[in-house]
Amino acid sequence: MATIDEAAIPARARLAAGALFVRGNDILLVHKVYGNGWDIPGGYVEPGEAPSAACRREVREELGFDRRPGRLLAHDWAPSSGEGDKILYVFDGGELGAVAGSIVLQAAELDRWEWVDIGVVGDFVVPRLVRRLRRAHAARSSGAPVYLEHGEPERVPDGLPGT
Repeated sequence: MATIDEAAIPARARLAAGALFVRGNDILLVHKVYGNGWDIPGGYVEPGEAPSAACRREVREELGFDRRPGRLLAHDWAPSSGEGDKILYVFDGGELGAVAGSIVLQAAELDRWEWVDIGVVGDFVVPRLVRRLRRAHAARSSGAPVYLEHGEPERVPDGLPGT
């Protein structure tokens, strides 16, 4: 029986993309009827689909309106021994304005939505998502996207370039 050299198998991560919609210091959260509850609008990238296209599709499916996502705010590598590694993209959804009044939730997946102040987002979402959302929100303000590892900025070991 042949054995598999796991070191020779390339890494495989699932991709997901979501949109960060803002209203002042508030962000839009949707409540999923499964999983961890609150999240931003978004979902998994399908085979052959670009992350930005997946974000647009998911917003259309989940919120009922079509909006092209803005610039990338955060790229987050999220390791998980139970679910497998994920790479999560957060795109700028912008301000909704009057569109917020026309949100039609995808009833099979979502049961409500709410504007939540970024300062108390930890009362709604799991810690790893708190880190990602706060850094994406800050990236929106700063104008520079962030690369994250499990919601935290990459740490460069001492003695390497960039330290």
